Amino acid sequence: MALPDDWTLLEEVPEYETSWYDGGYDRLEQPDGTEKRYYWASLPPAVVVVARLEAEQIATVSSAEDESGEARPDSDEDHLLFVEQFRPAIRETHLELPAGIVEDGESYTQAAARELEEETGFRPSSTALLQEYAVATGLLRHDRGVVYAEGLELGERDHDNNEFLEVQTVPVSEALERARAQPANDSTVSALLLAKEDELL
Repeated sequence: MALPDDWTLLEEVPEYETSWYDGGYDRLEQPDGTEKRYYWASLPPAVVVVARLEAEQIATVSSAEDESGEARPDSDEDHLLFVEQFRPAIRETHLELPAGIVEDGESYTQAAARELEEETGFRPSSTALLQEYAVATGLLRHDRGVVYAEGLELGERDHDNNEFLEVQTVPVSEALERARAQPANDSTVSALLLAKEDELL
């Protein structure tokens, strides 16, 4: 990461490492000659998946959702796949788009296909990267990709040991409104806005 000519890195100090992220600070000389510590946390890239389920497939969600087995209502409108899960860090339950970490050697689209199947039991036949961007640039060293997925087929769920998810489907026409209802989260709202801007919703 290159610095502008009028900034000088005096010291980079890693303070801790975890299985999830690393943290520390940079001691920098600022353009006015003063020094300041800038704290950071470094995380691997992540992907958020906007996955479109065709109307005639809505009933198949009960086949993928082993925990409930409840029949889903018939619909003549395409839906998006969501997952509802409790987030221990903020002690809230959120309705979110499927998402996860990009593993070494994966592209955003490859990670999206893997995460979607692991979390929802559906694998896509088509994926497209809509956007890559930096997240919370005042603190994080972390990039995120938003991937649009369609042509979904039943696959096999495979949760991580810290994932306790309930799969839900939301009609496309209601998805952004549902995502903006509190408690809302940045990854889901921003991904849906990007998909809407690209006229995919």
